[in-house]
Amino acid sequence: MAALRRSYVFENRLRRSTPELRKRSSGALFFRSPCVRGLMVAAHRLAVQNGSMTASGDAARDKRLAEIGTAVFALAPATFAGLLPWVMTRWKVQRPVPGGLAAQCAGVLLIGAGAAVITNSFARFALEGIGTPAHFAPPKNLVVSGFYRFVRNPIYVGIGAAITGQGLLFGEPKLFGLAALGAVPVVAVVRLHEEPTLARKFGAEYEDYRANVPRWLPRLTPWQQQG
Repeated sequence: MAALRRSYVFENRLRRSTPELRKRSSGALFFRSPCVRGLMVAAHRLAVQNGSMTASGDAARDKRLAEIGTAVFALAPATFAGLLPWVMTRWKVQRPVPGGLAAQCAGVLLIGAGAAVITNSFARFALEGIGTPAHFAPPKNLVVSGFYRFVRNPIYVGIGAAITGQGLLFGEPKLFGLAALGAVPVVAVVRLHEEPTLARKFGAEYEDYRANVPRWLPRLTPWQQQG
């Protein structure tokens, strides 16, 4: 209960700080976005949870590693999906927008869907997996719920959707290039590091999951884990 109260206090402080952040910097628009705010709250909740779960033994070390790994993982999606596009475009619409209103509407849908997927999937990974993708604070549980039932890498897919959506909304083809360029190291990390690591850690459970849920293109129906 104490950990839960601390989490709510953090969320309330984050809400109250928004007007002040806005006054200090135009870049604060990035930090006020629902996706970034959701990632920050989820990161704090995991840090609180890890702090309460490691009250003995190497408690200080475990807590510190969990906080560092969570912070890194929370900032990475926010940076690639929000900060880099803002730096490249300042979120200004280029007139005329290729594709017109239809392209902009599609862009809004992609941004909204990407932000929702990133935030929800990050929270599930942090709170259900009890860990981060960082090698020094790996997850304790294999997460196969939420958007993970449709695709194995929903956070990466959500980031790509959010960047592509901004390219459509603002009429900035350079953001399509950013999405394509960013996909190269992501694919390499997933195939050469993340998947082999998960296979070694979770064995048959992960192999069953990998055999039924696609890596990049989502299933039309959610996968249900047997047993």
